[in-house]
Amino acid sequence: MHRIHRRRMLQTAGVCLGLPWLESLAKGATAGADRPRRLICICSPLGIHAPHLFPAETGKGYRPTPYLEPLAPLRDQFTVISGLAHPDVGPFHDSMNSFLTGAAHPENRTGFRNTISLDQFAAERMHGLTRFPSLTLAAEGAGLAWTRSGAPVPADAWPSRVFRRMFINGSPQEVRAELHRLRSGRSILDALSEKRASLNRQVNARDAEKLDEYYSSVRELERNLASSEQWSTRPKPTVSVPPLNDVTNQADILQQEKVWYALILLALQTDSTRLVTLTLSGLTGVPVVDGVSLGYHDLSHHGQDAAKIEQLQKIELSKMRLFGDFLQQLRDAREEDQTLLDRTIVYYGSNLGNASSHDVRNLPILLAGGDFQHGQHLAFDLANHPPLSNLYVTLLQRLGLEVDRFATSTGTLTGL
Repeated sequence: MHRIHRRRMLQTAGVCLGLPWLESLAKGATAGADRPRRLICICSPLGIHAPHLFPAETGKGYRPTPYLEPLAPLRDQFTVISGLAHPDVGPFHDSMNSFLTGAAHPENRTGFRNTISLDQFAAERMHGLTRFPSLTLAAEGAGLAWTRSGAPVPADAWPSRVFRRMFINGSPQEVRAELHRLRSGRSILDALSEKRASLNRQVNARDAEKLDEYYSSVRELERNLASSEQWSTRPKPTVSVPPLNDVTNQADILQQEKVWYALILLALQTDSTRLVTLTLSGLTGVPVVDGVSLGYHDLSHHGQDAAKIEQLQKIELSKMRLFGDFLQQLRDAREEDQTLLDRTIVYYGSNLGNASSHDVRNLPILLAGGDFQHGQHLAFDLANHPPLSNLYVTLLQRLGLEVDRFATSTGTLTGL
């Protein structure tokens, strides 16, 4: 049996990372057994200009479009997917609420009730494997993650704070105080749970349903607190890189993305989490991009104006280069006999197929890593396509989860 030293160090791109203590590593494992699987979901809320993304040809012999040219060195590591959408999700920016849930009619703001997001669904089944069950990150605005009861998971907006939580150990006094706080929280939740039976006898059926949702959330909090208590006594991994600095200029969207990608890379390399969602900027103002003089949101509503599309391309092409750099870093990082990209599914797309008209059909999707059969343009019939949630079932299964349905799915997505 090949024994793995629990203080093994990973080295890549000049960064030295110390692994956290993990029971499976301490006990030893056969090389290649129980390989960790990870998922990153990234949403560009102002869309991606489809004519510059989707190839005219399907299959493996497609000619790269302008947005795919920066990814050319990684062509065999990603798939372009066109033709997919969520059924019963109407147009407008609120469709972002359903990007990872598939919940119907998010545009009906007064009557909309969301469902669990892809990452949180996976987190429920992968609980306890890492210090952080998931990370919900947002360069601007709300995150992509939603609980089983349909409540939004608060998003972290400052990379420096996430960095401190992941890698900066507190003093012994701070650790004891944190442990006391966690145990106090659990005792309060235990007391609330004890009141459930008496309350259920006093309320009507509708209120009982609300109480079931509430106590479901309480159980999830209890489980999270128990996991947090377990990890609070273990030292955090050490990284020999300086703490990340926040980008305070909200218009500098490219530098923002660069910092977020650096943070996610560190989180994966140290196995601090295996599930990450990231909302990119939906800036209304003018971004710090050479040759751009109009607001990003205004440019996304280009109305086929050639001058606006030209400026929009400068933004989106720059973003695609950064995404390509991130994929290359994942590919350069080794984990045993595979790359980090082999073990990480990277799902990059948007809730808008055509941001200019708020159209939610034909969503732009890039799927990288995860050891899928890549190097192709996987195109589906716009008039008769499977639900996007079929892709989500495929991703969940690739994470090693025994799942055959999610949201509006009818099966898995063929072609991968």
